[in-house]
Amino acid sequence: MLRVKPTKSAWLIMLSIVLIVIGVYLGEPDTVLRKAIYICMECIGIG
Repeated sequence: MLRVKPTKSAWLIMLSIVLIVIGVYLGEPDTVLRKAIYICMECIGIG
């Protein structure tokens, strides 16, 4: 059976996926969206 060692890019992809899942679990997308809305409203002078 041929064993292939994961490359650095494969490890980075796996780490990225893990961190994205953790961020979604902690509710970060809502926080980022809320901050983006506030910044946009301040830029156009509504907020």
